[in-house]
Amino acid sequence: MKNPINKLSYALKGLSATLLITAVLAVPKADASAAGLQKWGCRGAEVTHLQQELLNRGCFTHWRATGYFGRKTRQSVVNFQKANGLVPDGIVGPKTSAALYGKKAPAKNVVSSKKLNGDIYWLSRIIHAEAQGESYAGKVAVGNVIMNRLKSSEFPNSIYQIIFDSYKGIPQFSPVADGTIYNTPDNASVRAAKEAYAGSKPVGDALYFFNPKKAAGSWIVRNKQCTGAIGNHSFYR
Repeated sequence: MKNPINKLSYALKGLSATLLITAVLAVPKADASAAGLQKWGCRGAEVTHLQQELLNRGCFTHWRATGYFGRKTRQSVVNFQKANGLVPDGIVGPKTSAALYGKKAPAKNVVSSKKLNGDIYWLSRIIHAEAQGESYAGKVAVGNVIMNRLKSSEFPNSIYQIIFDSYKGIPQFSPVADGTIYNTPDNASVRAAKEAYAGSKPVGDALYFFNPKKAAGSWIVRNKQCTGAIGNHSFYR
């Protein structure tokens, strides 16, 4: 007959092993973010930040950030990855993270993207990229063109899609091609975006613009009517 103390010892060892296995299985997936990854099951401030950035880019399919990486967040990540030529695995690894946030430090005197809704943020980005050196009126004019395209059946039906629209693989806007579209917009560009979004139309119903000093704009000149110029940009409808 075995010693009762030995029996108790074996029982305690078995219980310890069971508790250890249970504890391992119970470790939340949120710890994945500590390894530089965000994926299904993660939760916390990092996920909230991810969702807000996706929302700013027009990719998040939920109306607000939740802090939980579930089905909608995964699909939003996949949408972003497809739009940016990344592997659509729904996991935010180094490449997806770099595409989302970039490596540049925020510029001084800028407004945080978290304070802007997605449309205003992207409108301010294209204004900043295309008209950074232009007058305030010139900035609003660029926003005016984007808003006119949004209302036209000839162009995509969201500001984000209009900005990243392409013809035969060539982006419609040069900042998309050279990457400056991802620069952080300054306050003037944000104000201009809000004004254009609210309906200001300094260039009327113009749908096109270009800088004659930098581009020929041959097709536009041959096929569209010039409505005027503001600064270095000529506008056409």
